[in-house]
Amino acid sequence: MSALLTGTPLAGRVAVVSGASSGMGAATAVRLAELGASVVALARRRERLESVVKDIEADGGTALALPVDVTDREAVQAAAVEVADRFGTADLVFNNAGVQLISGIEELKVDDWQRQIDLNITGLMNVIAAFLPHLTEAAAHGRPADLINTSSIAATRILEKFSIYSGTKAYISHLTRLLRVELGRKMVRVATIEPGMVDTELPDHVTDPDASKLMADLIHDIDVLQGADVAETVAFMAAVPRHVNLTEITILPTAQAI
Repeated sequence: MSALLTGTPLAGRVAVVSGASSGMGAATAVRLAELGASVVALARRRERLESVVKDIEADGGTALALPVDVTDREAVQAAAVEVADRFGTADLVFNNAGVQLISGIEELKVDDWQRQIDLNITGLMNVIAAFLPHLTEAAAHGRPADLINTSSIAATRILEKFSIYSGTKAYISHLTRLLRVELGRKMVRVATIEPGMVDTELPDHVTDPDASKLMADLIHDIDVLQGADVAETVAFMAAVPRHVNLTEITILPTAQAI
């Protein structure tokens, strides 16, 4: 996707991006900074995170790397305090950290099940708990306020062996719909982005041969999404006028049929 937005429509915004050390998170952190936001990048991998921030700063942007495991509630809460101290109230949260571990249910890979629940659900909730007060405060002062959660088309597609991963993503998509009921009236925009096949490192975590082949074939056979495509979409969702909430965006490669 070519860059659609121009100028600095996000100037003055303070954006927090989780899962920012690679893939969609890294691309989104870079793009939000290009568009004028001060960006706080959260992820576990310090070296990769610092590399993203160096790229942003080399391009004239403002960014801070906070190595945080989002499954650690206290660490995420501490990060929210540090964001407030350094930049003030965060008004854009891209809640993006996640993991995809595919297996047949009868394989009973319960550690993989738990890891996905811990990161995709508990980690997401920890970020919401830490930064929701920021968002409501920003909205109360008349500023745009965005909570954008990363789900997946797996939330609604029936894909064999994806049951636990898909269940976590279905949770995210429906949670977001419910949060809008409470937060929309306070002028906090709540949204999900549901990507199809994206060329990131996420498929590298997949060890199931059937799922690996499915993803490898898609990457080989069609023009799949890039992290920059998702980043531009997230940026657009945040840049529209404050009274406009793009609530659920499904973004697919044009040729992806499943």
